[in-house]
Amino acid sequence: MQTERKKGARERIVETATYLFHTQGYNATGINQVIREASVAKASLYQHFESKEDLAIAYLKQRHISWFARLEDYVKNDQENTVLSAFRFICYMNERENYRGCSFLNILSEIPANNTRILAVIREHKCDLRDFFRKLLPEEEEQLTDTVYLLFESAIMESRMFRDNWPVQRAVEIVQSLLK
Repeated sequence: MQTERKKGARERIVETATYLFHTQGYNATGINQVIREASVAKASLYQHFESKEDLAIAYLKQRHISWFARLEDYVKNDQENTVLSAFRFICYMNERENYRGCSFLNILSEIPANNTRILAVIREHKCDLRDFFRKLLPEEEEQLTDTVYLLFESAIMESRMFRDNWPVQRAVEIVQSLLK
């Protein structure tokens, strides 16, 4: 029987912060809670992350990687229109994560406007998402790409607010009419 590799302190810290930031929010999560729940010493945390901001950046970068991997797998495995598959992915994630919405926009709403380091990571994620749609849609249709991107973003946030997938379903109807 093969045993699971023991996780290092950094990995446990990021994993714990990922869970806490995502479920209870960035501002509601204290460093001492992360230390306690990750079962690390305070020195270990500060050996890997100089600040809570650095930990948030590590969380967002990890979230970016895992979220895009799931999105791309979901779209690739869906036999129907890939643009619409991306919207179905929102429903999948809503049900999986209890309508928590966008991790990036959730943190954006909690940081000061002058926090340029976290903002840069959030913008990079959003630019990558826009590029994702740009690759799925005709090259010459930049306005369509932007419309689909904005519908996607609003569907995530509205479904979080209503704790229901009806905003996603409505966005799908709009996208279908645009693709005709």
